[in-house]
Amino acid sequence: MGMIKVIGIGPGGKEDMTPRALNAILEADTVAGYNTYIKLIKHLLDGKNVIGTGMMQEVDRCKMAIEEAVKGHNVAVVSSGDSGVYGMAGLVLELLLKLPKEERPQVQIVAGLSAVNAAAAVLGAPLMHDFAIISLSDLLTPWELIKKRVDLAAQGDFVIGLYNPKSHKRVQHIEEIREIMLKHKDPKTPVGIVNSASRENETMVISDLENFTKEDINMFSMVIIGNSKTFAKEGFMITPRGYEV
Repeated sequence: MGMIKVIGIGPGGKEDMTPRALNAILEADTVAGYNTYIKLIKHLLDGKNVIGTGMMQEVDRCKMAIEEAVKGHNVAVVSSGDSGVYGMAGLVLELLLKLPKEERPQVQIVAGLSAVNAAAAVLGAPLMHDFAIISLSDLLTPWELIKKRVDLAAQGDFVIGLYNPKSHKRVQHIEEIREIMLKHKDPKTPVGIVNSASRENETMVISDLENFTKEDINMFSMVIIGNSKTFAKEGFMITPRGYEV
């Protein structure tokens, strides 16, 4: 019986991959992942069996990875960011637990640096107090439920990070989210937008809740909306922790 490790490779830059994640990939003889993420680590894949699939083929990809581990291979399943944050960790575990105990390969979840952490560092310190992370992708979650979660997080005065904020098909969703938040948050609440955090084409802009949807936002963006105490100053977005300074 082999081993399957579910690995978060970080937000994209090789400097943001943990040593543990790097070693797990190097030790693997088989690597499975979404084709876009496979490209990010292609320099680590010489001589390895690669299972690469496209979007919406996650179940098939994870099943193939588990099959290889059952055969005795050392398999790495890679996700961007952290594998347990909108990654493959949950799916791999669900599939493994369907197998009889005696047929399950060993499994390890290897943490990674999430996109929200990378984006927050670019902006300054927007996550210094309680925050909520919500994906606006409605491929697997009903849109009405997403809107409900945003509404409740805004009522609770959380800092809110938005994954998958906008795509070619989901152009108006972000506008609906903005309107929901404006019911509970000041229009001048700082909003940070980081595109391609930690990658070569990284960009950052700080706007406000009233105007942030006018900025360039896409599937590679991370949007962070402040709470009632968050402020922006000299290019930094800061949410006070509560210290007297």
